[in-house]
Amino acid sequence: MHINPYGRDPVGLAVDLVNRPPEDTGDLARRCAEVGFVLERAVGAADLARVRAFLREWTGVVDAADPPERAARLNPLLVEFASAPRLTDHTGDGWHLHYRPDDLPAHRQIAVLIAVGTALHLTGRGMDRLGRCAAPDCERVFADFSRNGRQRYCSPACGNRDAVRRHRARRRG
Repeated sequence: MHINPYGRDPVGLAVDLVNRPPEDTGDLARRCAEVGFVLERAVGAADLARVRAFLREWTGVVDAADPPERAARLNPLLVEFASAPRLTDHTGDGWHLHYRPDDLPAHRQIAVLIAVGTALHLTGRGMDRLGRCAAPDCERVFADFSRNGRQRYCSPACGNRDAVRRHRARRRG
């Protein structure tokens, strides 16, 4: 059995790429490889620019006010980048589903992986499982993979800093 490549890792990759934009093509390719995403083509400068543009659209999904708006922002990305699912063994390590044809430019491979992964994340875990950090001085995004679905901060460090800030404000007030 091959693990679904559209699971947790694509959403985590999107969060990482938004919070720490790739410095160059090598950085983008390395970070894709770190999550086990095999690119069929090398990442070029045009791919890097298009991935950055895609991620700006993807953050619109994160920033959506409610589930219907979130779906309305994600659906066009799925239409643009995804295709009918099909079975493939392109890497020779097991059959699995792809929601794209073979031999796409790297930016389209990354976009479809993130778009479909996000759709599966939201429908499988809950439509509210993406967000921006609740700390007032932080703009980072997060994907909530927690068991209870109550994540509000991008990291424990941000949550702790905000708790200390609230505690000190209560003591002063």
